[in-house]
Amino acid sequence: MPHELPKAYDPAAIEDRWAAYWVNERLFHTESGESAPVLPFTVLLPPPNVTGNLHMGHMFEHTETDILVRWRRMLGETALWVPGTDHAGIATQMLVERQVVSEGTSRREMGREAFIARVWQWKEHYGGAILEQMKRLGASVDWSREYFTMDERLSTAVKEAFVRLYEQGLIYRGKYIVNWDPVQETAVSDLEVTHEERTGKLYHIRYQLADGTGSIVIATTRPETMLGDTAVAVNPDDERYRAFHGKKLMLPLVNREIPVVTDAWANPEFGTGAVKVTPAHDPNDFVIGERHNLPQLNIMDERARINLPGSPYHGMDRYAARERIVEDLRALGLLVDVKDHSMAIGLSQRSGAVVEPRLSTQWFIKIQPLADKAIAAVEQGYIRFTPAQYAKTYFEWMRNIHDWCISRQLWWGHRIPAWHCEACRQTTVAKETPPQCAHCDSRQITQETDVLDTWFSSGLLPFTVFGWPEHTRDLDTFYPTQLLVTGFDILFFWVARMIMLGCHFMLDIPMPDGSERDLKDAVPFREVYIHALVRDAERQKMSKTKGNVIDPIEIVERYGTDAVRFTFAAMASPGTDIAFSESRIEGYRAFANKIWNAARFIFMNVDRAAEAGIKFDLNAAVNTSTIEARWITSRLNATAGEVNEALKNYRFDEAANLVYQFFWGDFCDWYLEIVKLRLDFSAEADKAATGAALNTLVSTFEAALRLLSPFMPFITEELWHAVYEGKPPAESIALSRYPQGDAKLIDADIEAEMTQLQELIVTIRALRKDLDMPERETAAAEISATDKIQQLASANTDVIEKLARVSAFTFPAQWSLGPANTRTTTGFTVGLTYEKQIDVAAERERLKKKLEQYEKVLINADRQLQNEAFLAKAPEKIVVGLKKQASEAAALRQETLEAMEKLEQLA
Repeated sequence: MPHELPKAYDPAAIEDRWAAYWVNERLFHTESGESAPVLPFTVLLPPPNVTGNLHMGHMFEHTETDILVRWRRMLGETALWVPGTDHAGIATQMLVERQVVSEGTSRREMGREAFIARVWQWKEHYGGAILEQMKRLGASVDWSREYFTMDERLSTAVKEAFVRLYEQGLIYRGKYIVNWDPVQETAVSDLEVTHEERTGKLYHIRYQLADGTGSIVIATTRPETMLGDTAVAVNPDDERYRAFHGKKLMLPLVNREIPVVTDAWANPEFGTGAVKVTPAHDPNDFVIGERHNLPQLNIMDERARINLPGSPYHGMDRYAARERIVEDLRALGLLVDVKDHSMAIGLSQRSGAVVEPRLSTQWFIKIQPLADKAIAAVEQGYIRFTPAQYAKTYFEWMRNIHDWCISRQLWWGHRIPAWHCEACRQTTVAKETPPQCAHCDSRQITQETDVLDTWFSSGLLPFTVFGWPEHTRDLDTFYPTQLLVTGFDILFFWVARMIMLGCHFMLDIPMPDGSERDLKDAVPFREVYIHALVRDAERQKMSKTKGNVIDPIEIVERYGTDAVRFTFAAMASPGTDIAFSESRIEGYRAFANKIWNAARFIFMNVDRAAEAGIKFDLNAAVNTSTIEARWITSRLNATAGEVNEALKNYRFDEAANLVYQFFWGDFCDWYLEIVKLRLDFSAEADKAATGAALNTLVSTFEAALRLLSPFMPFITEELWHAVYEGKPPAESIALSRYPQGDAKLIDADIEAEMTQLQELIVTIRALRKDLDMPERETAAAEISATDKIQQLASANTDVIEKLARVSAFTFPAQWSLGPANTRTTTGFTVGLTYEKQIDVAAERERLKKKLEQYEKVLINADRQLQNEAFLAKAPEKIVVGLKKQASEAAALRQETLEAMEKLEQLA
């Protein structure tokens, strides 16, 4: 049956079909248990928010991960990529709240139960769009294992983890200063706060002594918080205030007495050296207040409005109150000075609101015991970071870590499994709703209204997705996972917390053989690969405000998934951000066309062979009777070895470029052109020779498709099935074997010979171009070279004549051609007997530019080779290469000078 490929490659015609095939046939499904291989390669997808849509960062991350997973699967490992989505507490609640407000109601009017039901309804209809986009783009995940972080199974695990930590004394509840988002009306962690440099004001305010004998001037950037002052602190060594120690001040506007306390925190160099102390609205003041047993006055409500009934400022927004307070102080003559002041303002990542430090009752994890194990796991090499510098960043954060505030004042999320007793004021923590208080048996108990930080549940995922807290076969088979591919932005949000929680909880789960698990096998993953950022073509960060955001789905529809994937891979170098441009995609779209056209040529010849009765066998030994067959076999195996090595080191760019150069350069530009000489289907042809050439051609193409498959899965799947005429040895190219590179088939000598042959042909082509020879016209050639090159040329006369378009060539004892008809390299001289009117001036200019080029190379090489510091540090191969480059440039310079001399004789 003839092969039928459309003339033009159309990604849209094949991609949806193969994407659906991979999902429907469950090709990437994995099982654990007795039959599970010993080499699992497990990767957890960083769960995108259920509200999200695919952006370029997602597609880049998914492309890198998919390349690695497909590659490992083709190596014969059990590659499992686990997909899922995060319930994204704040983001999802914000989105649904906007919807209900647009309908004329609100979350509070609906009530908690009805609002949560509404969020679930939204999730069922609209959530998970990003996973559907991943299916369309061919991500080779196991969709049977898809999870949602609020699924019943994972919710049970979250409760179990919370209760265990509480019973171990690692979770506690208390009043502390937190970052408060007044828009979302919830606490947010330090990691969820971004800081922006702004110019504000520094207000100097006079506080009078209660006895009227003097005053102190304090400096503050937030005068509205003075309503909650409970002291003024001065440094005990500050001589200016020694007389004020132990005295009382009258708090302006409030007329409440507050003490002057001495505390080392007060910096004599900042402002006036006297600091107002507001324990309920500043983390440092909170600590000072604890040391001096000061009252904690919370003067703001959840929306950052002044909450002081009876005060003239009650109910005012914090900034409106600030303006009013400043005016009142000015009227009383207590505002001494106002100066511009540069400061870092904390902003909530989600809402953009300025966070307010606020005293609040929250739940915390006592983090240090968990952090100690997580630090040791990386120190001892059980987890490796790539690029390596991120390990240093990790240690810096982990060694300065604070207790983790895990409660959020939201409705959507994992509700904290704690019940407060109205009778005895104690708290009962349990996995299931208790019938009564565990302390006094009262039935007057109410569940905690707060939910857990989203990162708490996602931090458990490496083991909860495999069935924890049960000891399951999945845990035995797939934990620890081998790799995490993620971005720097969630290194602390997620990566560090997974390490802490994994090292804590998994130590209690025995190894598959029943032995005790140690820290090495408790880690959630063996390696963390931190990928780069995707920026625009000018290396600017993509953002909606800049208008430079690129929609990956739109780009895919325009160029095809494979071209976009290959662009990402070719630009992905560890530690270097990507400057994404459509021109690069256009280039790799052309690459896909090149592959398609090569396939059409091959299949056309396969069909012609069938018509001529010529048979070939894909499994037969490779034909080694011709130079091109031995050469392409060597190049294929050398490239395969280098690609595997590059992927081991996450050098996606090197791997992609190696495949590209092999497919486009070696295979299409050279091998295909040469093999056309061997494909003779005439009646007089040597059928065995044609069959052998066709066998090498098709088997090399099939191996090249497998080499390319992880990078461009759609086009390779289509063409691989076509190679086997719909009867492939596996259900998918993704389940075939990845080329490894057989060292025995790598022939350095034949590659050197082919390089010389290519250089000879390229030089003749360049000379033809210089002589403006018409494309179809041929000419006789002369070659002056060593005996070895002459023998090589003689043995491959047909190749040179065909690819260089020469009618014949000789090796004259005496060179007769002029400089315009001659080209010289370090290994040979070639000439063409073609008459052309020489433009002496143009030729002189051309030779002059060549001379300048060679002299520039010599100057640069000489500068480096004369530099002792360079020679001391440079690797030996660099120095040897530089000397060789200088030697070749010197020889070419001399030949150019001689050519210029001959040219002047013609003038």
